[in-house]
Amino acid sequence: MTAVEPAFLEFTPGTVPHHGRVALVTGGARRVGRVIVQALAARGYAVAIHANASLAEAREQAAALEAAGIPSLAVTANLRDEGPVRAMVHRVADHFGRLDAVVTSAGLWHRQPFEAVTADDLRQHFEVNVVGSFVVAQEAAMAMIDQPSGGSVVTIGDWAVSRPYPDYAGYFPSKGAIPTMTRSLAVELAARNPRIRVNCVLPGPVMLPETLSPDEREEAIAGTLVKREGRPEHVAHAVLFLLENDFVTGVCLPVDGGRTIAS
Repeated sequence: MTAVEPAFLEFTPGTVPHHGRVALVTGGARRVGRVIVQALAARGYAVAIHANASLAEAREQAAALEAAGIPSLAVTANLRDEGPVRAMVHRVADHFGRLDAVVTSAGLWHRQPFEAVTADDLRQHFEVNVVGSFVVAQEAAMAMIDQPSGGSVVTIGDWAVSRPYPDYAGYFPSKGAIPTMTRSLAVELAARNPRIRVNCVLPGPVMLPETLSPDEREEAIAGTLVKREGRPEHVAHAVLFLLENDFVTGVCLPVDGGRTIAS
């Protein structure tokens, strides 16, 4: 059976009505983040696309969405710099007048042998993957708390925090903190506005790194129950579900083809 792409992820310029909701996607200019942006646009969200090194691509994508009738904005900040990150979130909320959804898809990962990992490597991963995501969510929540409709945050973790593999010892501790951070934010924000929800997606092999050898790629696919590589659209589908199902919060959803439980 051939996999069928979800129809609601198809973006056709000029056919999607903007319904007033606003989303911010960190790391939205490339890879999975870019597909999440397109999925949100197809759902009628106005979209703020955050980028750091890929700002030119974010601007190009925002211009294309604007031309298609979707209000869009490209913004930038280094997630290791707290002040600019908070200012970036404020700019989005001020520009659109509200902020309904945040997806923290920006991330840092370096492959290196265990013996080569330094304390600074760990700090860099935590500063981007954990601290940066926390600050974005915290600052966005300040806008959501005052909105009668609340809002929703979706963090992006990694399925393999349950079954780490070699050569990413500097990366996995930071991603391992994401589920705990997600649950903590869900509790904190619901106490301030019960209509704010926080959830997490744990992607599996949906966009394997180009640096993988053919053998490593085959091994990753063979490790799934469905015996095929996923697509960024599968992650975007999960993000939409978590944003729109208003009775789900504090949940970490693996999107991994069953790799977490495959023996």
